[in-house]
Amino acid sequence: MSVLTEVPATREASLQVTQARVLRSEWTKFRSLRSTVWTLLTALVLMIGIGALFSAVNASQYHTFSAAQQASFDPVSTSLTGTAFAVIAFGVLGVLMTSGEYGTGMIRSSLTVVPRRLPVLWAKLGVFAGVVLTVSMAASFAAFWIGQALLSSHHLGVSLSAPGALRSVVGAALYITVAGLIGVALGALLRSTAAGIATFAGVFFVLPPLAGLLPSSIRDHLVQYLPSNAGSALWGGVQDAGNVLSPWAGFAVLCGYAAVLVTAAAWRLRHSDA
Repeated sequence: MSVLTEVPATREASLQVTQARVLRSEWTKFRSLRSTVWTLLTALVLMIGIGALFSAVNASQYHTFSAAQQASFDPVSTSLTGTAFAVIAFGVLGVLMTSGEYGTGMIRSSLTVVPRRLPVLWAKLGVFAGVVLTVSMAASFAAFWIGQALLSSHHLGVSLSAPGALRSVVGAALYITVAGLIGVALGALLRSTAAGIATFAGVFFVLPPLAGLLPSSIRDHLVQYLPSNAGSALWGGVQDAGNVLSPWAGFAVLCGYAAVLVTAAAWRLRHSDA
């Protein structure tokens, strides 16, 4: 009799939905999509290629710079210039990770299997953060080393032990990862690929130049708190030193935006139908 009751209990335990199993499921879906591979490759090309291009151009034209330009030249941020372009690819990937399932209707199957819903969102965020942080960290170091090699041909390169260099290289990957998580949250919140990508691109690429058109009394206090400017302070992507937060304060602001959007996405997932 005990054997008969033990078998159903064992079978029930083997079918139990756990966060680890949901995480493994999301990893399988993420790596099996062709768009994931192509988007990651595009981001790598942008991050490394544009950084190398800017490093080579600046190295060859450095002798034409004014004294002020030479004094403000930052070889580290120059080699990481591709970060500002790669972030859009990672952001699009983040949006697609959640909005794609709403577009195909597959989200209904996911939520049927995981009726508590929120573990699905946590799994998506975990998988995305793990993959993107790994890929972007490798790309950031590659962009730095290639860029410094090109700059060193004109005696402008620095080593990783230079002040702020390691923080900038690691910071570029952290910035990209958190910005991508904002994309994941936007996809889950808006449930539309077009709306999610448009919102992400607008916040990170359209809003900063528009804010620059505001009166200086407003602009000087506002621009430093925009997501792109706040996050870019960590790796040196903001050149206007008068309107930029300290590196880790800026990163904290970016994380704050991500936390608010993830909370909003979780609330909608929990309280509205797919």
